[in-house]
This record gives sequence, structure tokens and C-alpha cells, in this order.
Amino acid sequence: MLVSKKPMVLVILDGYGYREEQQDNAIFSAKTPVMDALWANRPHTLIDASGLEVGLPDRQMGNSEVGHVNLGAGRIVYQDLTRLDVEIKDRAFFANPVLTGAVDKAKNAGKAVHIMGLLSAGGVHSHEDHIMAMVELAAERGAEKIYLHAFLDGRDT
Repeated sequence: MLVSKKPMVLVILDGYGYREEQQDNAIFSAKTPVMDALWANRPHTLIDASGLEVGLPDRQMGNSEVGHVNLGAGRIVYQDLTRLDVEIKDRAFFANPVLTGAVDKAKNAGKAVHIMGLLSAGGVHSHEDHIMAMVELAAERGAEKIYLHAFLDGRDT
């Protein structure tokens, strides 16, 4: 393993972005002599901070938490929204033993399956595709009565 004998600094500036366009660009318009000198004289790189590159859906804006998690892990860490999207698409969701076990237990006892959760297209706290996949899972496993209890309040809608 190569060990550096010189100090190195990782600087993370939340909300400080890079954009080549100059119009409506607050960072370009600001006086930033220290940042300008660092950019001109020190090694640096640009990283992606949104979408699939940080485990979010394609073209979804990143945030501080997502950025820190991915930087700390050194790899893509799929956020719950994206992880569930992938599991639904590849059908792993429909084989989840906790979900199938709960549906089967209700079905085998002749009981209804009650599904409760957020119903939203926003994608911040929930996504309608996920709760509808749960309804689909219950139907595929033969549940005769399925009740959806949807919570419709959220800041992402």
C-alpha cells in the first residue's frame, strides 16, 4: 500500500456547485480569491452529486445526506427509493420472505391483507409505485381481500 508522506485535505462544500454558464451563477459572480487560487494551483476533481451516480433515480437532485453517505462509502449507496425501484423491476421485491410471509399468513387464515403507507408521486418519503407493488404482490399470492390505507400528506407532493 502506498502511503503519502504529505498532508492531504478533503474539502466538502455543501451547496457549492460547479457550472460553466456564467449567467445567473452566484459562485461565478462572487469574489472567491481563495477558491480561485486553489482551483488554479492544486489538484481537484468534479464529482456527480445527483441521480443514479449517488443511488437516486435518474435526474433526481441530490442532497447533503446522500452526498456524504456516498463519499464516506466510496461507492454508490442506493437510496431506499432507488433500491425499491430496482427490486420491483427485477421482481426480488415479490420474493421478499417478510412480505410474502405476511401476505400468506393473512390469506391462509382467511383474513384480509391491510396495506398501509404513504401514497405519493413525489419520491422523497415514498412513491406510489412501491405501495402499488405491494398491492400487486398480495393479489399475485391469492389474497382475496386487500385493503389499501393510503396516507396522502407529505412535503414532497
